[in-house]
Order: sequence, then C-alpha cells, then structure tokens
Amino acid sequence: MTAPSSRRPPLTRQLVLVLSLVAVLAVVVTGLVSYPLVANASQAQARQQLGAQADLLAEVVDRSDGAGMGQMMTGARLRQLLTAQGIEVQVVRRNGSPTAPVTQADVDAVRSGASVSEVRGSGADAVYIEGRPAGNGAAAFLVQDAGVASSQTGLALRRFLLAALVGLLVAVVIGWLVARRVVRPLRDASAAARRMSAGARDVALPVEGPEEVAQVSESLNTLSAALASSEGRQRDFLLSVSHELRTPLTGIAGYAEALADGVVPPDQAAGTGAVVLTEARRLERLVADLLDLARLGAADLRLNPSDVDLAALCGEAAAVWEARCAKEGVPFVVEASPVAVVADPLRVRQIVDNLCENALRVTPSGRPLVLACGHHEGWGAVEVRDGGPGLTADDVAVAFEPSALYERYRGVRKVGTGIGLALVGRLAARMGGRAYAAAAPEGGARIGVLLPPAGSAAPTVGP
Repeated sequence: MTAPSSRRPPLTRQLVLVLSLVAVLAVVVTGLVSYPLVANASQAQARQQLGAQADLLAEVVDRSDGAGMGQMMTGARLRQLLTAQGIEVQVVRRNGSPTAPVTQADVDAVRSGASVSEVRGSGADAVYIEGRPAGNGAAAFLVQDAGVASSQTGLALRRFLLAALVGLLVAVVIGWLVARRVVRPLRDASAAARRMSAGARDVALPVEGPEEVAQVSESLNTLSAALASSEGRQRDFLLSVSHELRTPLTGIAGYAEALADGVVPPDQAAGTGAVVLTEARRLERLVADLLDLARLGAADLRLNPSDVDLAALCGEAAAVWEARCAKEGVPFVVEASPVAVVADPLRVRQIVDNLCENALRVTPSGRPLVLACGHHEGWGAVEVRDGGPGLTADDVAVAFEPSALYERYRGVRKVGTGIGLALVGRLAARMGGRAYAAAAPEGGARIGVLLPPAGSAAPTVGP
C-alpha cells in the first residue's frame, strides 16, 4: 500500500537540506585543505617577522657599542618592546655564554658571520630562534614561543569559519528561493492532475520554471487536450452507434407490433418477415463490429495467422461484390497480382468486405470501384479504390479513428457507423501490418492495408 503523500517530506525541504549539506561539505573540505596552508603561512610570517626584529636588534647593538647615552637608551627601549611581545632577547658578547635554548654552536656560527634561523623543539615546546652578528664579536639572538604562530592560525581560521557560516546562511536562503521556484510549477502540475482525474478538461498550465519542469507543464497541457479530444470522439462515437442501433431496432419493433396486432395481411407476412430479418442481420453485424473493435482494443481477440494468397481471396470477394455493385450501377474491377502474406484469412476477408462496403456507399452510379492486391515495397498490399468524393489530407490523418469521418460527413454524404475503418486499422496492426489511406487515380479514396509477406515471422496475435 502506498504511503500517503502527506507523510513524505516536501520537495522544498529536501532541496534546502541538500543545498545546505552541500554548503557544509564545501566548508569542511575547504577548511581541511586550508588549515595546513594557513598554519604554514602563519609560521612563515612569524619567523619572517622575528628575523626582521633580529636584524634590527643586531643593528641597534652594533651602534650602541661605544656610542652615547641616546643609543644605549634606544637599545634598552627595543629590548623592552621585544620582551613585552613575549620575545626573549640574548646578546652574547665576545667573552659571554648563551642560555638555553641558544647553544654555543649558535653563537660560534653567528660570530663567524652567518645567521641562525631555526625551529627548535616540537609540539608545545617548539621555539623560533633567530641569530644575527652584531659587530665587535657580539651575537644577537631572539627566541620566541612557536605558539604565537598557532594563535595567528587560530585567528585566521575563526575568521574563515565566520565567513563560512555567513556563506552557509546565504546558501540556505538561496536554496529556499530556488526550491520554491522549482516546486511551485510542480505543485501547480499536481493540482492540475488532480483536477483532470476529477473530470476537468479545461486545464491550462503556464509553462515556466527550468526546462525539465516546464516539460511537465507542457505534457499535462497536451494530455488535457488529448483527453478532451478523445472523450469528445468517444461521446460522438457512442451517439452515432446509439443512432445506428436505434434505426434497426425501431424497424424491428414496428413490424413486430404490426404482426402481433394482426395488422399485416397474411399475404404480406413473408415480406414483413424479410424486412425484420434484414434489420436483425444489420443489427447483428453492427454488434459484431463493436465487439471486434472492443476486443482489439483490449488485445484479447485471437487470430490464426497462416499463408494467405491475396489474389485468390480477392477472387472470392469479387464473386460477392460484383453482384452488389451491379445492382447500384457501379462498375466493379479486380486488379489482382499473385502475392502471399502471413495473416488470418477470415480477418483479411473482413477487411476487404469493410473497405468494399464503405466504398460502395459513397461511389455514385457509373463510377468505378476497384479491388486490387499486389506487392508494395516488400509488403503484400490489398486495397479498394473508388470514384467517390475522396478524402482530404485532414481526413487521411484521422481516417482510422472511430467515428472521426462519420462526424465530419454525417448529413453531407452517405456514411456508415464510423466503426468499419477503425476496425480495419486495428486488425491490420494486430496482424503485423498497417492501414493506409490516400487519393485514388479514379478520383475518390484509396484505402488498404499492408501485410507481412509469406516467409516472414508471424506476429504474436493471440491474447
């Protein structure tokens, strides 16, 4: 059982959550990458600054030796400033000795004219040592706890985290706005779908939002129009079928009442019975066509495909339709070339009879009706051409839809029930072929079916 939609987290919340998680991950990854870089930069800056102070100290010590009171006061003031910054100052004279962590080796190196710049110790005991020669055999050293660089690193990271937090808040706000923009058309589409399920067919959604979301609105608009069109055709189809059913039923009921009331003279009873039988058979054919059409739509009509000689089948049909056409004054012509197809022979004959009946209905006296079969681009083809009013390009597009032509030409020309051509199209499709419609050389319509040639794989036609 599907969980109610109200128990599922809203898309807006999910999008905001995802964007926030992405922002958090970006901050974490950036922090992990940045921390060693910031730490190294802070250490390098602290050592560079301590080295510059050592240079200054060495210069002041060099000038203060043998100088006046002013230079000595300047040196003392510099020592106070450095000490206030947590920097230990050692000035080792010619005969002096250093104190840890400065070693005698450091003093000897500086007295030889070299500079000392080292990180000594590790962890919390690490210190920076900068030594410079100060003249007259003196050596000036500055010693600073390495923790001062760590504090600068922490300050930089705190500022970075503050900026990242502000960025995260901005990402949440932007994510919420983006989510609303994406979700609003989807909510409208959901509401429209519910209206359509309730029977509304005038649904028209504005096409907006990202391309994929806009496609949902376009699809729903197309679906709404298609449903409205389909349901309209179904209504028209049911109306036309009910009309066609009512006509023979009315005739049957009227003659039956006349017979029951004894109104019909005994010498006319046979003629009355023939009329009733004709109307009953017409009604039976109509119901059979409706059942076939319904079964084809439900894919439960079983067919029995075999190799069929279309030329022989056309010859059998000609024996029936030549006589019927002669009664209407319509010349009947057969153009049959040998061609074998894989199909159900009973259903192919049903197709031929439907096409001939439709053609004869609209063909005026003196105009031809042609039954033809042959090869067409590797297919077997059987078609009926007539000299009637023909079909327009718009008619061809909907020729095999139930009741489409019936609704267009009802009251304009002789029309059937609107079922025959729909049945032809679906039978052809179920037998692995297709139906087609076009203009005929005789001036009317050319309607037929293409069927798979003999020797090809038989289509799956059973339920």
